[in-house]
Amino acid sequence: MTITLQQAKALQRGDTLYHVTNRNADGSPQRWKVNGMVRTWVRSPGRVQIPLKYGLYNYCYLTGEDLNLVCLTEEEALGGRITKVFG
Repeated sequence: MTITLQQAKALQRGDTLYHVTNRNADGSPQRWKVNGMVRTWVRSPGRVQIPLKYGLYNYCYLTGEDLNLVCLTEEEALGGRITKVFG
């Protein structure tokens, strides 16, 4: 389940999001950290811009059109599939 617009507006600096399709080398979802203040617009309530950091040096913005790419928990991003090997 991906995040909704209301959940996106409630994000705070330091929150972690998990990417639905991008995976790390061990099969776990990529972790994206909210890197700043979530930006919203008064005249366009459906518009949101979230600054993110992922990896060592990569930064980007998540917009309202891209909310279907991230989840709030790792289990949701995996979609019920266990891809990690423990042991």
